[in-house]
Amino acid sequence: MVDESIVDLAVADSAIPSDMLELLRGGEPTMARVENAVASGAARHPLGDVTLLAPIPRPGKALAIGLNYRDHAEESGQQLPKYPVVFSKVSSCITGPGASIQRPRASTSVDWEAELVFVIGKEGRHIPAASALDHIAGFMCGNDVSVRDWQFHNPTWMIGKGFDTHGPTGPWLVTKDEVDASSLDIACYVNGERVQSSNTKNLIFGIGELVEYLSTAFTLEPGDIVFTGTPAGVGVSRRPPVFLKHGDIVRVEIEGLGALENPVVDE
Repeated sequence: MVDESIVDLAVADSAIPSDMLELLRGGEPTMARVENAVASGAARHPLGDVTLLAPIPRPGKALAIGLNYRDHAEESGQQLPKYPVVFSKVSSCITGPGASIQRPRASTSVDWEAELVFVIGKEGRHIPAASALDHIAGFMCGNDVSVRDWQFHNPTWMIGKGFDTHGPTGPWLVTKDEVDASSLDIACYVNGERVQSSNTKNLIFGIGELVEYLSTAFTLEPGDIVFTGTPAGVGVSRRPPVFLKHGDIVRVEIEGLGALENPVVDE
């Protein structure tokens, strides 16, 4: 995106892949072509004329970290974790800005979780924390939508975190050179009311630590995404609990990354 316009990179330069995963796999040589294509001023469309999809529509791995802000762990009645609490979101739950979040027929306990998401751009295993940014392509807003009763059907949490449409991301992927993700204001609004407010500097396990920990177990590959955790203010911890309903609008804002807004609809 440049000045409220979208650059169609594959049209500006036919050597640039039209698929985001292939673009990321192209590494620095492809990104150099991207920079030249943007500088050329070619193949631009007004932002209002396009429909934005999830930047990574089907990630190979959609990983998430639980209880990664002290205040959220405290409001959840949980001890601070000794190690990152890692779970998976089913990749088919990923959706984009403006897309509907379904309140499923199986539950009315649907909750919001504003999160910073990072995207892997370079394959790696056993990556030291100090080298984490070498393997990250960029960052985006995310909403780890959670079906609370189903989340606690079993200790892995995955079933309650992976319902269809429950992984909004976007509105775009901001490359790592444009933002310092270690200190960004993050907030969530439901129907215009601010329900979460914090800063990514309050993460218990920072981005580097997470990359090192995860890559100790498995190879991180281009297009893998990681939800880094949510601060206090989720609906289930309110008294009485507050859950999303048909017609609600959920908006995640992260400094420098834009805003991710999604309506809630009954399935």
